[in-house]
Amino acid sequence: MDWSHHRFRSRWTLAAPPAAVYRALERAEDYPRWWPQVRRVTRTDGTSGVVRVRALLPYTLTFTARETRRDPAAGVLEVSLTGDLEGWARWTVTAHGTGTLARYDQEVDVRRALLRRFAVPGRPVFRANHRLMMRAGRRGLAAHLEAV
Repeated sequence: MDWSHHRFRSRWTLAAPPAAVYRALERAEDYPRWWPQVRRVTRTDGTSGVVRVRALLPYTLTFTARETRRDPAAGVLEVSLTGDLEGWARWTVTAHGTGTLARYDQEVDVRRALLRRFAVPGRPVFRANHRLMMRAGRRGLAAHLEAV
């Protein structure tokens, strides 16, 4: 097993309609406004950008996200990731009761040398760090959607 390989899945239930959630999620350059751990998104062209993320642990991950699928009808946004993280991430937005379910799936290999060295003993801490980041993201997006 490669201890630097991670699969994550998060499910966010939101009170807003799917179209509004999708519009917010497709504007990655706005993530730092509502998601505290996404520190910066710098567009490099129409389909990619450099993302800097720092959660509770004292390290910043920097990676390039390149759009691989944008399908509003299916509610899917998918990117490939290169840099400190290599792999992919996908949002799938669907109606859920009177609101929305936004499912986040990610499969990545950590490439940053320091984090690879601590892959085995740090794995539970890295996963907890990711859960806390996703929890803050859901709260931030919910507040952002209420304000819009």
